Amino acid sequence: MEEILQAIKRSAIRIKQAIQNEDTGYTDNVNQTGDIQLKLDVQSDLIIEEELTKVSSIKELVSEEKEEIKKLNNNGKYLVGYDPLDGSSLIDVNLSVGSIFGIYENGYNGSDLSVSVYVVYGPRVELVIASKASDEVGMYRLLNNEFEFIKNIRLNEKGKLNAPGSTQSCWSTYHKQMIDELFQDGYRLRYSGGMVPDLHQILLKGGGLFSYPGTIDRPEGKLRKVFEVFPFALIYEKAGGASIDGINRVLDSTTTHIHGTMPCFFGSNYEIEYVKKTYTKNAK
Repeated sequence: MEEILQAIKRSAIRIKQAIQNEDTGYTDNVNQTGDIQLKLDVQSDLIIEEELTKVSSIKELVSEEKEEIKKLNNNGKYLVGYDPLDGSSLIDVNLSVGSIFGIYENGYNGSDLSVSVYVVYGPRVELVIASKASDEVGMYRLLNNEFEFIKNIRLNEKGKLNAPGSTQSCWSTYHKQMIDELFQDGYRLRYSGGMVPDLHQILLKGGGLFSYPGTIDRPEGKLRKVFEVFPFALIYEKAGGASIDGINRVLDSTTTHIHGTMPCFFGSNYEIEYVKKTYTKNAK
């Protein structure tokens, strides 16, 4: 596992340099979820693949930017799913973006996830790690080209931030009412359009709610289980919070396709219970 983490750290340093120095324009390609790829999407994907293929304990790789699974070592123990540059459309306006990694064993279900890692590329580069085997969520900061431990992250029971994702015109009536009630209760809007910086902010500010529901146009949600939802679910649980699909625990979900999506809610316990009550009451 340590070899994988070191490869992720090397990838993060290289991606940071690419973000600072390389072309931020678009390619002519569309990825597996229908998004037009930035040149940095492609470059970040290649950087991560190059670093992870050096690790003999990895059996295969799956990327948000590729349709197929990349087989590596038949005797490898780990399966790694990653989103190389989440929120990349924010780069041209100079907002924070990130990379997300899920390290799995045996399969790509929520129960198979062993370790989660994400990296935030902002004014500072920070890396967060959570493991199924530990109750600590560690944050590291890039200082003098090395990641140094800063602190463990812990959520409060109740937060103050509200980050509501997806197209509001496609929300259900009860979801909209729930979001409005949180604002009426004094929650502050914090939503950049990047999953990594928004979830990172909620973690570091002590709590709140990030939501990306099923909608009229996307009943199964937009965010991908393997690359985005499962990794953050583990991090939030280990930080003392929770993650659900509206009613059920995210990490109890299974995967039928590596690019499969699901509705998801991440937050401190008070907010997640509030979501669960709302969705249970309105379940068909």
